Amino acid sequence: MDQPKTSLSYDELLARMQQIHWFHSIALRPGLTTFGPKTELILAHEEQALLGCLDLHGRTVLDIGAWNGHFSFAAKRRGAARVLATDSYTWTHPHFKGQESFELARAELGLEIDTQLIDPTEITGDLGLFDVVLFLGVFYHLFDPIDVIQRLRSVTGQVLMIETHQDALEKTRPGMVFYPGTTLGGDATNWWGPNPPLMLSLLKQIGFARVMYREYPGEVMYRGLYAAFTPEADPAIAAGFGVEWRDLEAPGVLDSLVVAA
Repeated sequence: MDQPKTSLSYDELLARMQQIHWFHSIALRPGLTTFGPKTELILAHEEQALLGCLDLHGRTVLDIGAWNGHFSFAAKRRGAARVLATDSYTWTHPHFKGQESFELARAELGLEIDTQLIDPTEITGDLGLFDVVLFLGVFYHLFDPIDVIQRLRSVTGQVLMIETHQDALEKTRPGMVFYPGTTLGGDATNWWGPNPPLMLSLLKQIGFARVMYREYPGEVMYRGLYAAFTPEADPAIAAGFGVEWRDLEAPGVLDSLVVAA
């Protein structure tokens, strides 16, 4: 664990932590871990699945929807030359206090990470080009995810990593399920559940050359992980993708992902 970089006492840090609604469980000091429902074990499995396959040394990383910052911190610790963490909804929400949580954790861990308050719907190529773009747990919260994926293509230099809720897994045709109101999980910000054929077709249509897929660690049926590579991507960036990842255009792969209704 990194040595604490702030002058806060144990009690002062604990008091600050208790004033914030956390989603990620992040160990800030021995005996002081933030109180997120996404546990350290769950995050470790997700991190290994999403980042363990990438050589981030010397790469630039954009983390969209960073919230408390676990994946931004993980990318920096894994050798990224620059990490830009962005968010809007959770960072400006009076209950979540996302930006406050991120800044507290960043300061305590002493990690050099850039931040920008920007909504995914506002991203343009002016943000810059990044080797790796992380888009984790955001897709299904967007009323118009197609527009945002187009925007992400303009900032993705090599690979876009997506983690999302999914649905219509019994369908072989590209499709998304729409959730009006609080249909999905009682959350009015949950809008869409795409299936793998939809994600393949969408990402290819928008200009990605290759799309790989793997089940969420632990084989949670309604979550999926995608890696979309640009035509100009360095082949070495995919060298660490193991057998868990499958090329969605390989013969029989999409058929193998169909779940009986």
